[in-house]
Amino acid sequence: RLHRGLPAALQEMGNNYVKDEFKRHKNCSPLESQKFMREWAGYTLSLAEQLGLRGKPQPIGMIGEHLTEDQLEHFRDEQLSQLYELLKEAKKH
Repeated sequence: RLHRGLPAALQEMGNNYVKDEFKRHKNCSPLESQKFMREWAGYTLSLAEQLGLRGKPQPIGMIGEHLTEDQLEHFRDEQLSQLYELLKEAKKH
């Protein structure tokens, strides 16, 4: 629901990404599941803060956050590829 505060093109991209991520983690191990849910909760809190919390969410300033080199080093190749595809898609909008 938080994606409703994003511009239309980003809403669609965000909604598709959410569905895909949850499908990817459907059969993961309990440890991976805990990490995924912890990261997901952080994402929702960050996005809620960026969009504002009262009334219909509205974008305020920049949406998203920069990843540090340290964060990127912890990604698997598959995740880096997925992140790159997401970046390309976001730049279209």
